[in-house]
Amino acid sequence: MDYTTMHPRDLRALIREGKIIKPASGMCRGYAQANLAALPAEYAYDFLLFAQRNPKSCPILEVSDKGGRLLKSIGSNADIARDIPKYRIYKNGILEGEYPEAVQFWRDDFVSFLIGCSFSFEAEMIANEIPVRHIEEDKNVPMYVTNIDCEPAGVFFGKMVVSMRPIPQELVVKAVNVTAGMPRVHGAPVHIGDPQRIGIMDISKPDFGDSVTIKPGETPVFWACGVTPQSAIMSAKPSIAITHAPGYMFVTDIKNTLLKY
Repeated sequence: MDYTTMHPRDLRALIREGKIIKPASGMCRGYAQANLAALPAEYAYDFLLFAQRNPKSCPILEVSDKGGRLLKSIGSNADIARDIPKYRIYKNGILEGEYPEAVQFWRDDFVSFLIGCSFSFEAEMIANEIPVRHIEEDKNVPMYVTNIDCEPAGVFFGKMVVSMRPIPQELVVKAVNVTAGMPRVHGAPVHIGDPQRIGIMDISKPDFGDSVTIKPGETPVFWACGVTPQSAIMSAKPSIAITHAPGYMFVTDIKNTLLKY
């Protein structure tokens, strides 16, 4: 089945039925995707402040009502506890497991934060003839924990997580310009070139996702990643948190074009 041309509403229905359990990169091309962090309300203000202080990593697209599983603006009739292909459950900062839905863990005091995802700008990259290697190789995007400190807020702190795409050297400037125009889905890269300068000792061994081919003449380019909140959750150790599994995103009804400058 071709998921690239599917409407997000139809894709979410298949996910809810358990018929799609794979990374969402390339799905519903042209529509924005989102990361999830759902936390008990006692942590919500601190997390909101953390996101506000770290906008490259945590550009917020929507915040739910307390206890609400339905969204107001970015997904019609979407159930945030069922419409993501794979969820992660953290308890006291420790990953408890991954699940195809999160209904059994849902609490009436949860506040959900939907955060922009770099998968959203990949359609723009492809339209501008910039290769996206993990899509070419049918893999999940490689993601790495860096040595870059996030700005702390309340109980939340941690290191920035980045996603990497190898870009032909002659297209790096174009890739920067294309993505810079979409700050609500991470915007311009945070680092270009030598991965060791941001604490990545072995680029062939990502902390999340899959390793991809870096061809001769290509430069690794790194963007802030919406998995950063999971780094902060592991540091802050809230009693419970629900997130997406890295790469398994919520596909919104919002066109990428609406998120441009």
